[in-house]
Amino acid sequence: MNKKNIALLSGGNSGEAEISFKSAKIIEQNIDVTLYNVYKINLYQADWHYTDEKGKQFQIDKNDFTLTINDKKIKFNCAFIAIHGTPGEDGMLQGYFDLLSIPYTTCDHTTSAITFNKSFCNKIVKAAGINVANSIHLFINQPYTIEHILGEITLPCFVKPNNGGSSIGMSKVNHANDLEVAIQKAFHEDNQVLLEEFIEGKELTCGLIKTNGSLLVFPITQIISDNEYFDFEAKYKGKSKEITPAEVEESITNRVKSTAAYLYNKLNCKGIVRFDFILNNTTNELYFLEVNTVPGQSAESIVPQQIRAMGLTIKEIYTMLIEESMKR
Repeated sequence: MNKKNIALLSGGNSGEAEISFKSAKIIEQNIDVTLYNVYKINLYQADWHYTDEKGKQFQIDKNDFTLTINDKKIKFNCAFIAIHGTPGEDGMLQGYFDLLSIPYTTCDHTTSAITFNKSFCNKIVKAAGINVANSIHLFINQPYTIEHILGEITLPCFVKPNNGGSSIGMSKVNHANDLEVAIQKAFHEDNQVLLEEFIEGKELTCGLIKTNGSLLVFPITQIISDNEYFDFEAKYKGKSKEITPAEVEESITNRVKSTAAYLYNKLNCKGIVRFDFILNNTTNELYFLEVNTVPGQSAESIVPQQIRAMGLTIKEIYTMLIEESMKR
């Protein structure tokens, strides 16, 4: 059997590149090498290269996304996108691969672009009948006032880059005097900023994948942060407790899973996706927080925990993911 060539893409142009490298390392270790030849391609701005075992670099030909090594041209059967942030999670690479007719492991370019924009995604999710927090969307070239913001939302609130992840540039604001500093911090990462009202409750998250026409929904995880909220330090430096499966009532587990499955289909998702929710302590209502269309796969990440809790191996899931992608 001829093995398929898989391009494993890591890095990217955002502050999440560090997380992408960790994810790619775990993915590379768990792709079935009896089925696939894996070439890890690092991307940063215009530099797209593969490094062989001797440390020699080979540049990708962006005209057709191929590698030439020792006068042999290598074409890829599938791109495994492990880039968090731009250009791997915002639809840019997806559009590029669509033009070249190369299958890839994530949502398509339209879904990726919409879900990467938190404010636009929230509007679609709300229109689909799912609760979202009250929010206000700011653009760097449009004027705003603190008074107007406080007329639209109440404190405490989260201030975050509208396009981004891993809680980079994010702040929790309890006092009006701190809003401007938090807004400027977020604008340092992005030219759009989202301010969302804080909801007190349990943070629950659910990963899932579609394979052979059916959704495989992973066990849900409850996140308990040692910090004031689930920030970068809590996510990646051990400052949180993640309980998988979540120790909540079965009815809540079922509600989270069914809502995640509903949104996966409603947003036309593909590949491995993770939905984050908050269960309001006061009303017991479930609120959508965000969707991760390229969820972390590092040793600290949630999806691998959920896969193991389901009794499956990460290698099995990655094989499902690659095979399903090549069918498309």
